[in-house]
Amino acid sequence: MSKIAIVILNWNGKKLLEEFLPSVVKYSQSATVYLADNASTDDSISYVLNHFPTVKIIRNNDNYGYAQGYNIALKELEEPYFALVNSDVEVTTNWLVPIVELFEKETAVSIIQPKILDYKDKSKFEYAGAAGGFIDSYGFPYCRGRVFNSIEVDHGQYDDIVPIFWASGACFFIRKSTFEDLNGFDVDFFAHQEEIDLCWRAKNAGHQILYCGTSTIYHVGGATLDYQNSRKTYLNFRNSLYMLLKNLPSKHLFGTIFIRLCLDGLAGFKFLFEGKPKHCFAIVQAHFGFYYKAAHFYKKRTTKQLLSYYDCKSVAKQYFLRNKKKYDEII
Repeated sequence: MSKIAIVILNWNGKKLLEEFLPSVVKYSQSATVYLADNASTDDSISYVLNHFPTVKIIRNNDNYGYAQGYNIALKELEEPYFALVNSDVEVTTNWLVPIVELFEKETAVSIIQPKILDYKDKSKFEYAGAAGGFIDSYGFPYCRGRVFNSIEVDHGQYDDIVPIFWASGACFFIRKSTFEDLNGFDVDFFAHQEEIDLCWRAKNAGHQILYCGTSTIYHVGGATLDYQNSRKTYLNFRNSLYMLLKNLPSKHLFGTIFIRLCLDGLAGFKFLFEGKPKHCFAIVQAHFGFYYKAAHFYKKRTTKQLLSYYDCKSVAKQYFLRNKKKYDEII
């Protein structure tokens, strides 16, 4: 049995599989590659069966989204390490080697993210994860290599191995035992921010999360749900509030969420001024969605919460008011 199960979640993504699956199969011969299909109605499965017979198929009986789709798919796998890889990811030679070495050497490390560069411009980091993620005191995520919409060029400045707060779901390595201990992703998220929630829960439970800059992948980003889609805005804003309610330390809980709601309102006005009313309305919908399930998410809180959970008081203040656009300027 191989040590790593590479699991690609798919829903009607034949075109992406045609473009990106060949690199995964070619450069992952030491692993077992699985396609977890969320009840696609295109011919994704037949394409994989005909062109990549070594890829194993897991058939989910509905489109469960990212969170539940992976939870169901991973239940029967026996490999000790899982690699959850988006269908729009190109991998590179020996990308798995440093990851396995870290898992074998650092037994306290449970989650790892590789360097994520932009497939469309391979000189730059990619929005979703870049060189490892953090959050500020209000739960706004940012990355080494990406702060809001400012993307850094890769000059080798993040070719290191360092602790991070969250790893990107675009390419997410986790120990099977950790995934099971944490009961996987929270299915109420459906998609977006569920990996940050899982990482936060892992941190609360004492697990370590690393960024590994000696492993590189290229990610298209927005291939399954475009960044300009207001549905994406809705999920990101709603799920961020879910995540805060679940995981914030008690002393920060209500004050932080109130301020975050106000900041979300400012973001809504910004969308209006930019001529994007659908995105403004998506934030309003996200808030009502949050209020509707607030009691449900409050019950998910655990007795152990990290007291120190952020690396920057307000990344928005640094970025928008002080014009600091890079990670090393903000910290």
